[in-house]
Amino acid sequence: MRLVFRMWCLTAAICALGVCGRGQSRPGASGADPQTAPHQDKAEVGPVREIGKGGEDIGIGAARGTADVAKGTAGAIGNLAHGSVGSAVASFGKGAGGLAKNVAVGTGKGVAWIGRGIGGEFKKL
Repeated sequence: MRLVFRMWCLTAAICALGVCGRGQSRPGASGADPQTAPHQDKAEVGPVREIGKGGEDIGIGAARGTADVAKGTAGAIGNLAHGSVGSAVASFGKGAGGLAKNVAVGTGKGVAWIGRGIGGEFKKL
């Protein structure tokens, strides 16, 4: 009972912090006219940032794939509870397929970014 109460209190505190944060203004959001605002050129992305972006894409793919497996497993457990073995296998297979797709896409994008970053480092030599 205490654990449930603590979880509800933690959830309420997180929601309260989120509501308080929504009322804050952005640091660069002044009422300045866009024509008089100083023009900022877009800085070129450095090789280190590209390598970091590659790692980020790989991690995002793995996270999305894990979410797909979790959804598929939950669906499979629900279908098994109802006695539907065929639907359970289909749900689990769908989750595993989502894992493979997301990991492959994330890895592909990540390796491309890392390749760009390494190429940028070689350009500097």
